[in-house]
Amino acid sequence: MAVLALKPRSRVIFALLLAMVSVSRATLDAHYYDQTCPQAEKIILQTVQNATRHDPKVPARLLRMFFHDCFIRGCDASLLLDSTPGNQAEKDGPPNISVRAFYVIDDAKAKLEMACPHTVSCADIIAIAARDVVTMAGGPSWNVLKGRKDGRVSNASETINLPAPTFNVTQLLQSFAERGLGLKDLVALSGGHTLGFSHCSSFDARLRNFSSTHDIDPTLNHAFAQLLKNECPKPNRNRNAGQFLDATSSTFDNDYYRRLVAGEGVFGSDQALYSDYRTRWIVNLFAQDQSLFFSEFAASMVRLGNVGVRENGEVRIKCRAVN
Repeated sequence: MAVLALKPRSRVIFALLLAMVSVSRATLDAHYYDQTCPQAEKIILQTVQNATRHDPKVPARLLRMFFHDCFIRGCDASLLLDSTPGNQAEKDGPPNISVRAFYVIDDAKAKLEMACPHTVSCADIIAIAARDVVTMAGGPSWNVLKGRKDGRVSNASETINLPAPTFNVTQLLQSFAERGLGLKDLVALSGGHTLGFSHCSSFDARLRNFSSTHDIDPTLNHAFAQLLKNECPKPNRNRNAGQFLDATSSTFDNDYYRRLVAGEGVFGSDQALYSDYRTRWIVNLFAQDQSLFFSEFAASMVRLGNVGVRENGEVRIKCRAVN
């Protein structure tokens, strides 16, 4: 919590220093490709920009991809591996069925293999692309630490360990703690939902028959609950129906936190951050001060990018299959 008391620049520097220590077994470096592939970040940025021009959903999808990859086996691009006849991979696990935009990483990897073969890992491509989509949407930037290796194992069964949209704060904190992340990281990284969209299936349990005493989740703003009900009627024949997770879905800002204060969190796990005294004070700070949220989000993204980083692994030639 002391980090929150520092000046913005100091907070980021302090967090970057913390990111270099015990969270990972391999040391990452912001200048890892300076000599071996100096154009790597430019190639990835141009690929992401081109994809976003054709599909405005790309930023949210790539940011979510980074989270889901790092939370299972660490940031090793195991999420990118395709299933084989003998193994169902992470991308086909229930929580990842809706993860999209793998083609953007494939395109960037193909260009990087032409520019500097067998050099840039798929895991680093995801980490760099996640930073780029945040910056492109008006959010903060940060130096991405690089040097990750790609993993060789991907199991759909392990996706059960991803945080669920129904989690309470205790469950969320436990999930984050298992990955070396703390209270502030939980609240800051949840702000990535500012670019998010959810299908009805992830929150409609809050709208009807919620409990023996409440038909609707009592933490939901009543008018907002009615809006969600209209978007998600029963029966619902529109498989694409859902709701954006804040009111400015294409802009990276702190509106997500303002929605939580107003009782308009779409996921139960989102609204829980405001309902629980342990996290409410940070939600209030981020709702009031966007620059504070930006600096803390950047620092937490660096820490997330260090989860499970290992020396053993490979640099895949194609991100969908091991070498």
